[in-house]
Amino acid sequence: MIRPKTKALVVPMLGLLGAVKGVKPSAKTVGRRRRRPALLGLGAVGVALVVARTSSRSPHALLALRVLGAILILFVGADHFYEYSVDDYSVVPTIGALFLLNFISASVVGLLLLAPLKRILHRLGTPVLELATLSGLGIAATSLAALLISEQTPLFGFMESNYRPAILVALVSETAATLCLALLLVLIRRARSANRRSAGTRVAERSQASPSTT
Repeated sequence: MIRPKTKALVVPMLGLLGAVKGVKPSAKTVGRRRRRPALLGLGAVGVALVVARTSSRSPHALLALRVLGAILILFVGADHFYEYSVDDYSVVPTIGALFLLNFISASVVGLLLLAPLKRILHRLGTPVLELATLSGLGIAATSLAALLISEQTPLFGFMESNYRPAILVALVSETAATLCLALLLVLIRRARSANRRSAGTRVAERSQASPSTT
C-alpha cells in the first residue's frame, strides 16, 4: 500500500513523465507541444510544493530539498554544456559564451549546495548557503526567461525553433530548479529568523535570571 506522502510525491512525477512521453518533432504536434510546457511546469510545481510542505516540518526533508536543488541546478548546467559542445552552440556569437558561463557557474553553485558548509565554514556556513541558493535561483530563472524569450523573438541575434525535445528538457529542468531553489531560499531565511528569535529569547531569560542569583 502506498503511503499518502509517497503518493503525493509520485503523482506529480508521473504527470511530468506523461507530459514528456511521445513528443515528436513533427508539424502535426506543434499545437500540442506548445501546450506541453504548461503541463510540465505544473508537474514541477506539484513536486516542489510537496517537498516544501514536508521540509518545513523536518530538517531531513530540508536537506532533501537542498540536495534536489543541487541536482537540478547541476543538470541545468550540464544541459547547457551539452548544447554548447554537441549541438554546436559554441559557434553562436555571445550565446555560446553564455552557455559555457552557465555551465561553470551552475557547477560551482551545485557543488556548494552539496558541500557540508557548516562543518567547513562554521558560522559562515549559513550565509554562504543562502548566497549559493540565491545564485542558483538567479541562474535557473534567467536561463528559463532567456529560453522563453528566444522562442518568441531573437535574443542576441539567435532564436530557438519550436519546442523540440531538447527545449522541453530545458524547460522542465529550469522550471523545477527555479521553484525548488526559491522554496529553499524561503525556508533557509525562515530558519535563520527562527534561530535569531530563539537566541534572543535565551539571552533575555539569562538576563532576567542573573539578578536573582546575585
